[in-house]
Amino acid sequence: MAGHQSAQADTTTWLTPPDIIADLGPFGLDPCAAPEPRPWPTADRHIVLPEDGLEAHWGSEMVWCNPPYGRETWAWLEKLAAHPAGGIALIFARTETAGFVDQVWQRADALFFIHGRLHFYRANGERASANSGAPSVLVAYGAAAAARLRRTQLPGSFVHLKRRGSAAA
Repeated sequence: MAGHQSAQADTTTWLTPPDIIADLGPFGLDPCAAPEPRPWPTADRHIVLPEDGLEAHWGSEMVWCNPPYGRETWAWLEKLAAHPAGGIALIFARTETAGFVDQVWQRADALFFIHGRLHFYRANGERASANSGAPSVLVAYGAAAAARLRRTQLPGSFVHLKRRGSAAA
C-alpha cells in the first residue's frame, strides 16, 4: 500500500510530497496511508496495512488517495468515485489506458496535471533523489474536491470535466 513500484527501487513505500497535502488539505481519511512512524500526516484518519483500506468503510470524510500504482490503482479510483464525500487521488497521467478512460475520463469531476515530474519521499521523510519517472495528475471526485483543485497553488493545469449527460458546466 502507499507504494509505487520500480524495478530499480529498494522500497515500495513512497510518500506524497508534503506541499501537495498542505495545499489541497485538510483531508478526513487516507485509506492508503504509509505505516507509522510517518513524517507528516496526510489526513485526520489513516488506514494502514494489515487493514485493507480498499475493503474498509470510508465513512463520510473527504478522502486523500495516493493508491498503489499498477493495475490495482483502478479499483481504488472506482471506490473513490463512488464515495459520497468525494476526494482527490494522485496517480500517473497515463491518459490513454483503459483504467484511466473508465475511472477518470468517464467518472472524475476535475483533473490537475502537475507540471514537471514529482519527487516522492521515502518513509523516513527523505526526498527521493530521482523523480517519479512519469507525469502525475490529481483526480477530483465531487464538487468540493474539484474546487480544491481549481484553487491550488501548485504548478500545473486545471481541467474541468463535463461528462456526457451531465448538466454541469
